[in-house]
Order: sequence, then structure tokens, then C-alpha cells
Amino acid sequence: MLEVNGVNQFYGESHTLWDVDLSVTSGACTVLMGRNGVGKTTLLKSIMGLLPVQSGSIKFDGEELLGKPAEQRARLGIGYVPQGRDIFPQLTVEENLLTALASGRVKGRQVPAHIYELFPVLTQMRQRRGGDLSGGQQQQLAIGRALMINPRLLILDEPCEGIQPNIVQQIGDIIVCLRKEYGLTVLLVEQKLPFARRVGQGFGLMDKGRTVAAGPIAELDDKLIAEHLAV
Repeated sequence: MLEVNGVNQFYGESHTLWDVDLSVTSGACTVLMGRNGVGKTTLLKSIMGLLPVQSGSIKFDGEELLGKPAEQRARLGIGYVPQGRDIFPQLTVEENLLTALASGRVKGRQVPAHIYELFPVLTQMRQRRGGDLSGGQQQQLAIGRALMINPRLLILDEPCEGIQPNIVQQIGDIIVCLRKEYGLTVLLVEQKLPFARRVGQGFGLMDKGRTVAAGPIAELDDKLIAEHLAV
């Protein structure tokens, strides 16, 4: 579904991504891993059109994304939950969800029932301001907002960061449900190995701005972990 080939990206004169390749299979969850600062978030932002790419190719269902603005990529069916969530703290939960409709991908003026079914806590708090929610609740809100556009690909940047364990479990359940019951494809940046192995079918491993390994999650062995993930 998503094919990244030979992508190079720069921050000023700093070369951050070096000929990066990544393949995300339709209907699967692919986990992008690596130590802090190796370029994972930069790659996601490049895929979403939030950072310019110097060279290479990023194709979604065979369609080249380079040159398309972020809002056009969203209209193609790519939902994105950034690191830090980026919800609107002064808007209510329901207002936060409804902001996603501005993408123009789907029609309607209400929150679909299945969003509240996936995240029951949001039902109880729909009139509460986003800034008043806990970190775990805000993460659920951010994922729910991304799902409002009825995406075919959902990109999540460290959704479990700073979240209490019971909410991490719930987020894992939701990712599995979205893939199995809704047929959603997921690209996930994650540091926690047990979580990655629970939800993922494939992995990509980055180090120093390069892709160093990729394949089925079962091939993420102790040697790769020691070399590229152990602190």
C-alpha cells in the first residue's frame, strides 16, 4: 500500500534521511523502530508532506505523493497522529473530533457512532475540553480524530509514549481491532518491543537516518535488537 524508495531529506545542510526504503503491506501493521534521533519521526512527517523531500519516491496505492500537500494526502485516505498528539486544548472532545471533517474527505457534521464505540471514554467526556483530559485520554482523542476521515492508512507516532499501562493495553486492542475488523493498514512508530510484537506483522528498523533491516516481525531477532535497539 505504501512504498518509500530512496528517500533523502535535509534539515538545512544536515542530511537526516539517507536513501530510506520502507514497505507497508495492505491490511497489516508495520512497526517502525530504532533508537531516539535516528529519523523515524522525520520519515513520518515526510510521508505526510509536512517536511520537504530532496529526492526519492513515496507512493500510496501506486500514486506518487511527492509534490502533494499534506491536506491532499489526507484526502487520499492517510490518517496521522503525531507525537505529542496536537489536540486543541480549548475545544471540547466533540469539537476536536469534528475538526477532522475540514479535510473534505468525508461528508457529514456528526461524529460517527463507531468512533465512540471504539473509545467509550470519549462518549462520557464529549463536552469536556481536550486540555482537561489525561494523557491517555488525549491519545485516544487524537486517534479518534484521525479515524474521522475514514482512512485506509493510519500513521501513529509513538502512541504509547507517556501513557499509563492500562491505556497502552487499550490502544493495542484498538490497533488490532482496526486491522482485523475494519481492514485498516497501520504504520506505527514504537519503542516498546512487547507492544510491537503484539500488534505488528512487519517491521522496519532505522539507524542514523538509514533503513538497516525490514521484514516479518518474527525476524526481529536478538542480534538486531542488541545492535540497533538496546540502550
